[in-house]
Amino acid sequence: MQKSLDSFLGSLRTERQLSPHTVSAYTRDLSAFSVWCENESIQQWSALTNIQVRYYAGHLKKCGLSGRSIQRALSALRTFFDFLMREGQVSDNPCADVPSPRYDKKLPNVLGVDQAVHLVDSEEGDWHRIRDRAMFELLYSSGLRLSELTGLDLTDLDCAARFVRVTGKGSKQRDLPVGGKAIDAIREWLQFREDVRLVDSRALFVSQRGLRISSRSVQVRLKKWAQEKGIPSNVSPHTLRHSFASHMLESSQDLRAVQELLGHADISTTQVYTHLDFKHLADVYDAAHPRAHRKRNKQEE
Repeated sequence: MQKSLDSFLGSLRTERQLSPHTVSAYTRDLSAFSVWCENESIQQWSALTNIQVRYYAGHLKKCGLSGRSIQRALSALRTFFDFLMREGQVSDNPCADVPSPRYDKKLPNVLGVDQAVHLVDSEEGDWHRIRDRAMFELLYSSGLRLSELTGLDLTDLDCAARFVRVTGKGSKQRDLPVGGKAIDAIREWLQFREDVRLVDSRALFVSQRGLRISSRSVQVRLKKWAQEKGIPSNVSPHTLRHSFASHMLESSQDLRAVQELLGHADISTTQVYTHLDFKHLADVYDAAHPRAHRKRNKQEE
């Protein structure tokens, strides 16, 4: 059983080329399931039944796992048993008809347009601030994931054509437009970058030691910027990605285009931003519609 599990995890790394973070999540969920199977005296994957998988889902709930965590664990099991079916180790997938628990999706944290612009704007400063401004402008301008930003090479950027080629999940590449403000900030950074003693000469963004900048460094620098700007939200690189998507959808109403820009394989992932857009419309309605306004006033009285 362990050999099959190791083979599956290896395929995630090499064939599907999933990120280390995703492989780590699969490993945790499947290792926990493997321990449960051992405790239940299940010695072969082919011996597992649909009823036992349902019982395992109930076991996770009794252990206090959230609906989201249980859904993720069941998804990992389905993917694993699909792999075992392709390998001829099992005849069917015992997880196929096991319902996933429902849960309320947490809406992503987003900044208002004025907040986002205020955050990425910067006065003159040392090369750290020049670099940071270029990174944050690019995050908000093009909606990059943090891993996509830190993985950028110089050759991925075309300032003249105003586009950047990013490598997303599953090593899928997509070309994204880059706004004028971000291009200006990047060009300024490139002048300062020449003064750094480079260890990784390919990386677009580097640390003071000349190494490709780490994800942790970007997170720390952005949080510091937000505090300096007086923005109370818990701002992360993902906040800028969410803000980009929300502001694009509010302006364009084109969900498919936002899906393409974000690099989402499934449009259902992008649809969370329609809830954000509706909230924005609801706020406008409450503030502007005379009936809504009167109702709110009565409630306040």
